[in-house]
Amino acid sequence: MFRFFAFRRNAAVPRRETVAARLHARRTWRTLLIVGVSIVGGLSAALFARLCDAAMSGHARLHEIAPCASLLLLPFGFAAGAWVTRRFAPEAAGSGIPQVIAAAEERWRGRWGGHRVTLKTGLWKVCVTAAMLVCGASTGREGPSVQVVAGVMRTLTRGLKGGPGRRAMIIAGGAAGVAAAFNTPIAGVVFAFEELARSFEKRTHTTVILVVVVGGFVSYAMQGDYAYFGVRQGASALDSAWFGAPLIGVAGGLCGGLFSRMLAMLIGPRDNPVGRWRKARPVAFAFVCGLVAAVAAACSGGLTFGAGYDEAKSLLEGHGGRGLTLAVWKFVATLAASASGIPGGVFAPSLATGAGIGATFVQSGLELAGRDAVVLGMASYLAGVVQAPFTSAVILMEMTRDPRLVGPLMLAALTGRWASGWIMREPLYHLLSESWRLTPRSPRRRR
Repeated sequence: MFRFFAFRRNAAVPRRETVAARLHARRTWRTLLIVGVSIVGGLSAALFARLCDAAMSGHARLHEIAPCASLLLLPFGFAAGAWVTRRFAPEAAGSGIPQVIAAAEERWRGRWGGHRVTLKTGLWKVCVTAAMLVCGASTGREGPSVQVVAGVMRTLTRGLKGGPGRRAMIIAGGAAGVAAAFNTPIAGVVFAFEELARSFEKRTHTTVILVVVVGGFVSYAMQGDYAYFGVRQGASALDSAWFGAPLIGVAGGLCGGLFSRMLAMLIGPRDNPVGRWRKARPVAFAFVCGLVAAVAAACSGGLTFGAGYDEAKSLLEGHGGRGLTLAVWKFVATLAASASGIPGGVFAPSLATGAGIGATFVQSGLELAGRDAVVLGMASYLAGVVQAPFTSAVILMEMTRDPRLVGPLMLAALTGRWASGWIMREPLYHLLSESWRLTPRSPRRRR
């Protein structure tokens, strides 16, 4: 009897080793699969960036040949884009970040659960966004990249047993989308936890970092080592930057909060006459938005076309001039594009608007180095629009590659977030995500 139990005890040892080996093999397979899908996500973001750049170049050539025709493209293009989106992929409308937030927080059931973050929605997002840039829409690819890469990560890892779950993969994909779009991996991680997740989970943040690193490396291999607006040259006047940061922060934050408040009124879940008319006549509403965008383009001399990369870069390089014109009309054109229901983001246009705000301070006689004021304006306005100050500051730190402005950037972004809160009580993306939730959240009590 004793020999029998001794034999059973010794036989259990190799069995435990076999189970441990199998578990290790499964973990290795899951990791390799996530890495492989991350590569696909990084490639998707890089190719999307190239497509959008080609689309904006195509519109620029068209505007040189036939300026009036390029203006007419806006109303008719907006109407066509809104109709195509509603007909074939309504989940692809707008930035895409509210859809990702809603999908990450709920279980998969019903129409919204199955189509907010998928390959099909991502493909339509890519095609229609590029088409709208050909039409000259004041929109960006950064927000759509979040939804596209999140769709790639979630769809291609569906059914994966064990390891990171659905929420972790969606958040990781969204972070990789930001990292690849701006070539700012640290900002991608910060954006995931500040805006998408709003909490730290051990399993989630490990997956996010892995996906961002792999996706960022693929984007780097495709696009090379580039700064979003070019490497800044010259020294920063730090004393004036610290002095100007709160002033520019308040101005940028108030303007960003106003933009968010107006956009939420037009397309948010709250009931109002304009929102009811938009829902009843979406194509006609998009056409009117296109007319507004065309007027903004005509009044600004074409400054509002596209994402605004060239205009912001020109101000960063010290070519002043029409900062106030860019800020005002880019604000109007971006609001029109975002409210029309076409796919497209607000990150890049917001940076261009903020650049105009910063340049306006320099033109007004404030003792600030021009490039510093432009950078601070971009950080404060973006923080005011999305109310994510750390993401805004880190994006500008990595894009401009000027470590001496870290402190003023953080001050401007935090001041912008504070000033925006006086106008817009709830962050824009989280408010808009209510329209994509299966069960609306109960309204918060006002203090």
